[in-house]
Amino acid sequence: MRIARGESVATHVLLVLASVVAVFPLVSVVVSSLHGVAGSSGGLSFASYSTAWTQGRFGPALLSSALVSVTVVVVTVVLACLAGFALATMRVPGGRLILGLLLLGLVLPYEVTVLPLYELLAGWQLVDTYWALILPQIALSVPLGVLWMRSFFASVPTALLEAARIDGTNRLQTLRLVVLPVAGPAIATLSTVLFLFTWNEFLLALILVPDNATVQTVPLALSFFSGAARSSDPAVTAAAAVLVALPVLLAYALLQRRLISGLTEGAVK
Repeated sequence: MRIARGESVATHVLLVLASVVAVFPLVSVVVSSLHGVAGSSGGLSFASYSTAWTQGRFGPALLSSALVSVTVVVVTVVLACLAGFALATMRVPGGRLILGLLLLGLVLPYEVTVLPLYELLAGWQLVDTYWALILPQIALSVPLGVLWMRSFFASVPTALLEAARIDGTNRLQTLRLVVLPVAGPAIATLSTVLFLFTWNEFLLALILVPDNATVQTVPLALSFFSGAARSSDPAVTAAAAVLVALPVLLAYALLQRRLISGLTEGAVK
């Protein structure tokens, strides 16, 4: 009993320490942002947020990030569900080869594809457009999405699929009416992960939309703004960082139960 209690206490202490280490940078940024703009009377103030929002023009950037992230998530999830279901339940010609290519696309560092992507999109005259952000990120997200959903669909009991087939449903109806209703946690987890990755993407935006401010996303807008404003007013830069991170924090807070359940569920109830 004493050994078990000691292990429990040690575990809780380590978790508390890890939480403090993880939360401290965020708290320090929030506190810095509340110190007020340069030249103010001091004390806590939200004036830096107003200044950052006005000077940084984060409104259009937030809309661009939302448009790109939602589009990438929706398209990727649809493609991942269709392809994952086919690879898990059907005899697809070259299925093993397809899985190998998807795994290669998952582990390949996407930095090596940035310059070829730029040349390709420049030839299609898509640089500095929303398509330059949406299409590459869909392509980069599909391998993870397909492998994720294939793993879930492979765990669905074959008896459930056979029962649906006996009832006269075709494969698409089986996916839509039988499998997808129980795939909610897996889809929610995949959507959350893809949203976080897409929202925080910086390198692709820097290379593919460098000159069109109307389509630039919030990480790129924050980089340009902080580069111009860091030396003059750190509080405003910190406020801008909080504004950029706030949608992600809200999305995680709303979806954390789905995210955790999707990560821990290994079987169909």
